[in-house]
Amino acid sequence: MHLTHLECPRCGLDHPADKLQNLCGCGSPLLARYDLAMVAATVTPEQFGLRPADLWRYRELLPVADPRFVTTLGEGWTPLWHARAYGHEIGVDELIVKDEGLTPTGSFKARGAAVGVSRARELGVERIAMPTNGNAGAAWATYAARAQMGATIAMPLAAPTICRQECVAAGADLRLVDGLIGDAGREIAALVADSGGRVFDAGTLREPYRLEGKKTMGYEIVEQLGWQVPDVIIYPTGGGVGLIGIHKALHELRELGWVEDRLPRLVAVQSTGCAPIVRAFAAGEARATPWVDAHTVAFGITVPAPLGDELILTALRESSGTAIAVDDAEIVADLRDFAAREGLLLCPEGAACLTAARHLRAGGWIRPGERVVVLNTGAGIKYPGLV
Repeated sequence: MHLTHLECPRCGLDHPADKLQNLCGCGSPLLARYDLAMVAATVTPEQFGLRPADLWRYRELLPVADPRFVTTLGEGWTPLWHARAYGHEIGVDELIVKDEGLTPTGSFKARGAAVGVSRARELGVERIAMPTNGNAGAAWATYAARAQMGATIAMPLAAPTICRQECVAAGADLRLVDGLIGDAGREIAALVADSGGRVFDAGTLREPYRLEGKKTMGYEIVEQLGWQVPDVIIYPTGGGVGLIGIHKALHELRELGWVEDRLPRLVAVQSTGCAPIVRAFAAGEARATPWVDAHTVAFGITVPAPLGDELILTALRESSGTAIAVDDAEIVADLRDFAAREGLLLCPEGAACLTAARHLRAGGWIRPGERVVVLNTGAGIKYPGLV
């Protein structure tokens, strides 16, 4: 392992990586930093192709030192599908979907859970707790069970039923909250505060290692494209950990010298019913203000006040990217049309990225001939009522 320390992107303070950490004292999430020079001297890109097809193929760039603590269900290395029929229809001939619906627990959340639980286990955690909109709780409950670790999960009553059932099946302590994810967060904060240190807060970006699992999507996209970067990556953004992680991965790859200087433009997609990042980006703000009365069929991106707002906005601006809000009716229509043309049923969050791609191409932001990767962050079959 080449993990050296944790760094606060807001105040610049370094924190040791050999003990449990939540937020920096200034309130910012922490980022894991590695000795990338040593990584470059240890491994070459060609070696990854000789390793198992999961995210642990990038172990030199992950935070788990002792392989005994790796908790895995084979997550990672999801396929890239060329969507030629739908892409041609919207004017994006090089439209590619990375299908995270094929991960364990049916969503990309398994990546963060695998690495987060593994590192927590290595650092001595016996019970994790977290608020969730559904899929993250299902993933963390499942991986906690795999690691023989306790889990308390709080989620809104409106969360997808299958996610509740996954938590119960994994033996988690499930707490349903009449409200949104912020209300579930307050439930977990009270639990952690009253636990006397016996429960570790694993909420979105409140620990630094979920992000490390999700950044592997960035590594995989580049490796699967023959160590080339696409022109645009479109990501459905609620808490934004995946987008922040992909941005981090791309910068690590550039520092390692494994990709060229030109990096993809990142796009954050939100719903018109909950678009705090879009509003802040358009106004040139460094922080997002909470969204009032949040609602959307894409439940996974119903995050009125993302903790990682600064990091999301930084990733968009540094990559010359953008943020766009799309309407629920269009999300559902594009989900249906894409399934009929391509034979792939996306989750509503993934379908929102299609809507975004269509609008961005129509407006000229996506140019002819550009290679565009859309993230489908979960399996469409987890949302049968939407279909």
